[in-house]
Amino acid sequence: VLRHEEFEEGCKASCNGPYDGKWSKTMVGYGPEDNHFVAELTYNYGIGEYRLGNDFLGITLVSSQAVSNAKKMGWPLKEVTTGIFEAEAPGGYKFYLEDKEQLQQDPVLKVTLGVSDLQKSVNYWSDLLGMKIYENDEEKQRALLGYADNQCKLELKTVGGAVDHGTAFGRIAFSCAKEELPNIEALMKKENQKILTPLVSLDTPGKATVQVIILADPDGHEICFVGDEAFRDLSKVDPNGDKLLDDAMAADNSDKWFAAQKMKKASA
Repeated sequence: VLRHEEFEEGCKASCNGPYDGKWSKTMVGYGPEDNHFVAELTYNYGIGEYRLGNDFLGITLVSSQAVSNAKKMGWPLKEVTTGIFEAEAPGGYKFYLEDKEQLQQDPVLKVTLGVSDLQKSVNYWSDLLGMKIYENDEEKQRALLGYADNQCKLELKTVGGAVDHGTAFGRIAFSCAKEELPNIEALMKKENQKILTPLVSLDTPGKATVQVIILADPDGHEICFVGDEAFRDLSKVDPNGDKLLDDAMAADNSDKWFAAQKMKKASA
């Protein structure tokens, strides 16, 4: 756990999806956000489950330790190809664990998104957003892109139809120099591309205010670019992150509360 933050109302950039109630976010990863891929786990109080779509196809980790941990805990694993195991998180998200010692600083190898038209998506992410194409396999209908050789990659994979985002509303975020944000916004306007949230400042209580712009690719995948300078301040590892999360979960105690009220948690 790198940091944990609580919010009393919904985010004006829809960071927690289209929900306007109390929510929290927890950043988790293998190291600081400055130089690691991290996952942002959002929790909307009162929502019991989400309907998953086919938009987010999984995260791939290179970590024999993860495979070993899963086996020790009796966590279900399915070997999908030699040395690569599929695990499913409690919410239904897929993780692919490559049974090798991690060679890189960050064991997160790639994030896979579903797309309806591979070439159209590759053009968007490479021509407009400036990603380098590492692989483009027309036969297998998949492509691998990234901003740097030593960073987590983005894999695009055709789903054989329309992309369904379900009700979980994830997004991918990148940091960049603050002065680049108006340029990104201007380019998207010029190219008639979708801008979900025009350049805006977001406050985090007691922490830095960051500038963000949020886009949507041809399949509606949400993409957030955030100003790096303020983000580095906001994203410092909080040594109290674990305790804040534990305290929030203990205070929430939502299963007992819903049971006592004879209510069911809402399904999004």
